[in-house]
Amino acid sequence: MHLLDAFNTRRTTFSFEFFPPRSESASADLLEHIREFEKLKPTFVSVTYGAGGSTRQITHDLVVKLRSTTALDPMPHLTCVGHSGEEIDAILERYAQAGINKLLALRGDVPRDTPAGVNIYKDLRQAADLVARVRRFNESGRHPERRGFTIGVAGYPEGHAETPNRMLEIERLKAKVDQGAHFIITQLFFDNRDFYDFRDRCELAGIRVPIIAGIMPITSLQGMKKMAELAAGSRYPAPLIRAVNRAGGNDESVRRVGTHWATEQCRDLLDHRAAGIHFYTLNKSTATRDVYATLGVQDSLGLL
Repeated sequence: MHLLDAFNTRRTTFSFEFFPPRSESASADLLEHIREFEKLKPTFVSVTYGAGGSTRQITHDLVVKLRSTTALDPMPHLTCVGHSGEEIDAILERYAQAGINKLLALRGDVPRDTPAGVNIYKDLRQAADLVARVRRFNESGRHPERRGFTIGVAGYPEGHAETPNRMLEIERLKAKVDQGAHFIITQLFFDNRDFYDFRDRCELAGIRVPIIAGIMPITSLQGMKKMAELAAGSRYPAPLIRAVNRAGGNDESVRRVGTHWATEQCRDLLDHRAAGIHFYTLNKSTATRDVYATLGVQDSLGLL
């Protein structure tokens, strides 16, 4: 089913995100791991893009293999960083010819080793510029599919680390939608009230596209700390911290707490008719499978 058609059913979509390793051999191992998710029949799976396009070729190869050798529907991430408009067009051409019909358009992170004062952005400086470029590619008729690429963009229920002005943040999100984005996937969050408030503010701003909720089950104390560092500004609610503290540092107990919390988040999101739930897997399947088993969505063909 085409993603836009899935949204039109008004049923909740389910999807998973993976990141490509930096070596071909590790990528092959990940491909076999991802195949396990075929049994869960997600609406789509996404594959991230390293800072500055550092995993561009590995991402492309993994996405194409998923498309050609599995029943999964892959969605690559694509960023502005380090790419000219012509390079973006070439990437889109390759994906189109491989039958990829959706992507997540992001501004992208600047590589940490970038010298001070060096402008890593070329023709495209913001995600809205990338969305406009993909829209023009669609309008050119170069994609074999009539509707071209379905374009997703990122949203931030807890706020963007670089944009403390929340009104400006929503304005920038609306600019991406106005340029042609079809849906939004949010950054991870642990309090659904943040998501519902974000969804309401989007509606008030005139943003009318489906908003998919990003969920990441906590699996360890170390992972919890790393998560807070990678997703700058991420907020752990006090009840979740108390529950983790009661685990006494035992990783298995922490994993059970994290899985239960994520499951209850998903139950509540389903009750409040979230357009979709997107799991940040960190290339692991156990926690996501446990959430699925508890929610009872394995037999739903990826839709509820």
